[in-house]
Amino acid sequence: MEVTKGANKILFINTLAFTFCFAAWLLNGILVTFLADNQVFNWNAVQIGWLIGIPVLTGAIFRLPAGILTDKFGGKPVFAGLLLLSAIPMYLLSYANGFWSFAFCSLGFGITGASFAVGIAFSSIWFPKERQGVALGIFGAGNAGAAITTFIGPKLLNYLTEGKTQLEGWRTMPKMYAAFLVIMAIIFFLTTTNKKPISSTKSLNGMLQPLKSVRVWRFGLYYFLVFGCFVAFAGWLVPYYTNVYALDLATAGLLASCFSLPSGVIRAFGGWLSDKFGARKVMYGVLGTSMLLSAVLVIPKMDIYAAGRGIMAKNSGVVEEVSSEFIQVNNYTYQLKQHDDKLAYIDDTFQFFPVKESWQEVRVKKGDVVNKKELLAEGRTHIYFQANVWVFAIIAIIIGSVWGIGKAAVYKHIPDYFPDEVGVVGGMVGVLGGLGGFFCPILFGYLLEGTGLWSSCWILMFLLSAICLIWMHRVVQKMTNKATPLLVNKFENNVS
Repeated sequence: MEVTKGANKILFINTLAFTFCFAAWLLNGILVTFLADNQVFNWNAVQIGWLIGIPVLTGAIFRLPAGILTDKFGGKPVFAGLLLLSAIPMYLLSYANGFWSFAFCSLGFGITGASFAVGIAFSSIWFPKERQGVALGIFGAGNAGAAITTFIGPKLLNYLTEGKTQLEGWRTMPKMYAAFLVIMAIIFFLTTTNKKPISSTKSLNGMLQPLKSVRVWRFGLYYFLVFGCFVAFAGWLVPYYTNVYALDLATAGLLASCFSLPSGVIRAFGGWLSDKFGARKVMYGVLGTSMLLSAVLVIPKMDIYAAGRGIMAKNSGVVEEVSSEFIQVNNYTYQLKQHDDKLAYIDDTFQFFPVKESWQEVRVKKGDVVNKKELLAEGRTHIYFQANVWVFAIIAIIIGSVWGIGKAAVYKHIPDYFPDEVGVVGGMVGVLGGLGGFFCPILFGYLLEGTGLWSSCWILMFLLSAICLIWMHRVVQKMTNKATPLLVNKFENNVS
């Protein structure tokens, strides 16, 4: 199959529309935080969590029906209709006056998250199999819309509220987003050509047949990790930075944006890698790296005092002298390791690895009678791990970028195995990935509450990466074992 005429233009418009949708989808992360921090609404932490999560949840749920509609009617009417439909609740959000009205509108504009399933199906149909990895990777770069909202949102709100002196000015922001969605819908409708896959003639039951395949759910688990956890951390990293490293909100938001932006942009590179080396090889690298980096990030910032190496009497006797530097027993001198307090100002320096300090404290006094192997001085060890914020930020950016490559690799699998059901299968995989973005912050909260460690969220990432890697490897082994006898027979026949 050759690249269809106008395919690159379709890909560009698809990517642009998806970027707009993704920026709108994650609007509440900025807007709700602003309204709560400035006490425009007296929402508690649970309500804030729900308002941020509702658009993510609805976007995930509607990905499957959006994919089905795209396979049935083509991407042009579905994508344009989705943009127009989501603009209505986005506009109505400007009139919200409480939790329930805000939640209802968020439920409505959350369907912008379903645009991914539409765009994936509508983009893949224009490109041959060997070009689909790059094409879908370029389309997926629209994830960078999250970083656009994170960058522009706070500045726009500050401008609209006149430096937070006219807080009701926030209501203009949803209207602006709604206008952009309408404009994008018009551009999309006027500049694209509709195209439907062969499966568009199938019945609904026939279109849903691929969902019976375990392979679809395995791809969904991969996407739960590389996309769902990406969305989760895009929001979770802000309180992570403020709580663990005591950064101000602006700096925390900037570092969170640094996590989001490369992950979206690098997706196109992931598509190229998948086309060149195969999606399976890329996923091996993605899952292995995710496991390794998650294990590194599990180690929390630590300040530990523990028992160290003490001094025991070599022989029985009487303590003759005791000072801060030595203990003398029966004319034998035991030298003490001093406490120089070298870690007192350790936070003023950069430390990549844990550092330690050891010393000994006297337990006896002059005139005491001691037995052989009796403890004269107990050891003390102070271990400090800075978990430097810049090291953490760089590793977080790397793991986010690795997940970005993984997103492209997961969706490269779909046209290979389900060429005529990309919309349905892509929609289902997108649903599972989107659910990761909704449920992971909740799981992070429970882990934080149970362990008291902010780094506990990386334990979940390590385990999830390991499960994906083991499952994929077992499937590959079964496929290899099944194919081996056929390869042997083919070889023997050629030799004979």
